[in-house]
Amino acid sequence: MGLITALAESLPRGTIRLGCQALSVRLDSSTSSPSLHLQNGSSIKAKVLIGCDGTNSVVADFLDLKPSKLFSLSEVRGFTMYPSGHNFGNQFVQVKGDKCTVGRIPIHNKLVYWFVTQKVMYGRGGLEVPKDPELIRQLTLEAIKDFPSEMIDMISKSDAESLSNTRLRYRSPWDILIGNFRKGSVTVAGDAMHTMGPFLGQGGSAGIEDSIVIARCLAQKSAENYDKKSRARHIMMMKVEEALDKYVKERRMRLVLLSTQTYLSGLLQQDSGLIVKSVCIILMTALFSDMTRHTRYDCGCL
Repeated sequence: MGLITALAESLPRGTIRLGCQALSVRLDSSTSSPSLHLQNGSSIKAKVLIGCDGTNSVVADFLDLKPSKLFSLSEVRGFTMYPSGHNFGNQFVQVKGDKCTVGRIPIHNKLVYWFVTQKVMYGRGGLEVPKDPELIRQLTLEAIKDFPSEMIDMISKSDAESLSNTRLRYRSPWDILIGNFRKGSVTVAGDAMHTMGPFLGQGGSAGIEDSIVIARCLAQKSAENYDKKSRARHIMMMKVEEALDKYVKERRMRLVLLSTQTYLSGLLQQDSGLIVKSVCIILMTALFSDMTRHTRYDCGCL
């Protein structure tokens, strides 16, 4: 919430509209300008529409992108407070078991963020676990009962309000390779463009990269000179579309590589069969022998 608050406070008053669920996107037949139609019956007209509306993006639907797919994995996330402090240092630790993986990273000397990735959890009656925090905690503790005692204690003492259980989704690498990410002056960014598993910890970083690249491309095109007396609006829209095409071109291969690495990592964690896992290991070795190369990527400056 701190990041959201910081971003919101830097915007002019009235910029953000809350409680406005987007239903669809349409293009004006005369001006080709996009408009976003909301659940309350109103609409928002724009010259440029950048869909940052997450995995179930209506803007991605407008662009005819294929729906994201489900891993047979879920991830429980939470925070644990240690009033007297912890002795974990500031290192990220990940422990893999036969059926799940537990990760831990300290936020500061008294607060720790953790996650547990496992096969999709099912509750009583075969239904997926509801969002009840105590039930999530109970089933998570059961899943990690053979893990180190400090991991069990960390989850047992976690803040119930921080607990969440999420089914993991991804957009296929081949869909990112051939997907049409621009129609008119409409495009997407963040999870709406490239939702991926959390196995590399790069989903949020990739979204920030998107924002930098798209801002740079738009700024560069808007700075180009054109004849303001001759069809100024038409030329402006053409420049916007050129900027969005440049953004998509610049981002595509970076996202293909990231999504491929996370896709293979996800297949290795779920029950994919011996042959599939063997192929995944071969591909990971061939394509991603430097396992941390993705962290040294530089998307450039604004």
